[in-house]
Amino acid sequence: MQDTQAHGPPKTDHVHDAVPLETAFDFLNTYELEDDAYVDRLTSLDVAASWLVDHGVVGHRRWIVGAHDGRGALDRITTTRSALWEIAHAVAHEEPPPKAAIDEVNRALGARERLELVPADDGVRLGHSHVGDAVDDALARIAEPVVRALGTGHDDRIRICANDTCQWLFYDESRTGQRRWCNMATCGNRAKARRHRERLKAAEPVQPD
Repeated sequence: MQDTQAHGPPKTDHVHDAVPLETAFDFLNTYELEDDAYVDRLTSLDVAASWLVDHGVVGHRRWIVGAHDGRGALDRITTTRSALWEIAHAVAHEEPPPKAAIDEVNRALGARERLELVPADDGVRLGHSHVGDAVDDALARIAEPVVRALGTGHDDRIRICANDTCQWLFYDESRTGQRRWCNMATCGNRAKARRHRERLKAAEPVQPD
């Protein structure tokens, strides 16, 4: 059911800005590798709501915690996150993504805020309406930058961190397009240090028996 209740001009605490691509990938990486097993960091709706607020996707936790439309809000959040994750992983491996994941992302994209004209005493004014609730709107705004990266000829820049203990998804925005690590200061430097230790060990003289 569409929520078409019109509201007044946007308020300063209502988040309308586009979600940065880096934030969208951070959202995907709330499902991450730890001790050789994937774990979900969004363990409750409170945790998920706090994440969305902390990353500037929504203005208040209550918009998420208080949202409902007959389907669990946390389930919607993690389902869309998993679909985006599956698609990005498939693209990074140059494989076709699951159709169910594509269908879920398209569903999420369909729930957006839209501008509209509404009657006023002296003519008309600008209002807005929502398809879905605040959860749907947040998920659509997170999905959009990932979808644009996938669908505008830059999907070869979607990578998986080369650190075997990390494997975060990231978008390579480097000039050369040869970035291998989600973060050079962490995963990249660790890999360089490991290779350095391996070279030193290989150069050690063999001790006679």
